[in-house]
Amino acid sequence: MRLFSASELARILADHITRLAPELLPHGKKDGAEWRVGSLAGEPGQSLAVRLTGARRGLWCDFSSGERGDALDLVAACLFSHARKDAMAWASTWLGLANNASHAPVLRPPVQEKLNSPELDREAQQRRAKARRLWQDAAPGIAGTPVETYLSGRGIDLRLLGRAPGALRFHPAVWCAEAQRPLPAMLAAIVGPTGKMAAVHRTWLAQAPSGAWGKAELANAKKVLGSFAGGCVRLWRGASGAALGMAPDGDVTILAEGIETALSCAIACPEYRVLASVSLSNMAAVKLPDTITEIIVAADNDAGNPAARKALKAALHQFAQQGRTVRLAVPEIEHGDWNDVLRNEPDTGRNRP
Repeated sequence: MRLFSASELARILADHITRLAPELLPHGKKDGAEWRVGSLAGEPGQSLAVRLTGARRGLWCDFSSGERGDALDLVAACLFSHARKDAMAWASTWLGLANNASHAPVLRPPVQEKLNSPELDREAQQRRAKARRLWQDAAPGIAGTPVETYLSGRGIDLRLLGRAPGALRFHPAVWCAEAQRPLPAMLAAIVGPTGKMAAVHRTWLAQAPSGAWGKAELANAKKVLGSFAGGCVRLWRGASGAALGMAPDGDVTILAEGIETALSCAIACPEYRVLASVSLSNMAAVKLPDTITEIIVAADNDAGNPAARKALKAALHQFAQQGRTVRLAVPEIEHGDWNDVLRNEPDTGRNRP
């Protein structure tokens, strides 16, 4: 039986990318010549693009995390925690090459294209610059804004904390490609490992006839502008009051995926520092100072999502490997998160991660 090289498998997979991409990332959607999804963890969104046609078919890039590669890399990232050897074995079986070399397809000459192309780098830089301009255009503070009303409607009363996180702002008119017009939005600053703002998380909002504010009725009401690999939204400093880079020895930190979940944890446990990783695929990459010795991962109850379980497991393993004490907190509500707990059980004392 002939053994195919990694480059050969990548090229053959690229020829079948219109079938492969939806199988690996079933929650994505076709957008022109690309398959779009939120991240390698598979949540809905637009940040990760897989090229479906043309000479660049099979190439992909996650413009939020900066990860990119060919079709074999996509298999490795989605199914095998980036292990290419395992991905090669899987690809051989999926393509029908493992036990039937006589039916091997004719190989095309390799496409002469660098994955780290200047075009992708320029696009990432442009997105970062746009994110910073958008953040600067929004006035600091959310008191009296639709953001405060929206969060209150989610059971998140920031008055209990004594102040609103500086990482949140309100902008009255943020362009939404899906709606093809500007919409009001909650902005959240995503700070990179260097301590500088790297990206902006946008949650588009809409006002109901009753006057209440909620997420806009869009297929993707939440999107990130800019690359944020290793970064997070710094929402609450805990009892120390110190910035993340100055966290004291023994600092305990709660790390959640979403902003509303993280804020719910801050309401329940104000003594702890609270961060939002924005996406599960980014959680393991979040950079923390060595003084943070204990991490509580406030996970959603996604028992039926294999991709989510895999990303969560990778994060727990990564933090444990760093010598930190790691605890996993999962709400009892099926398919729920800690914001659901806060809203359903506000006064029982059981809403602490």
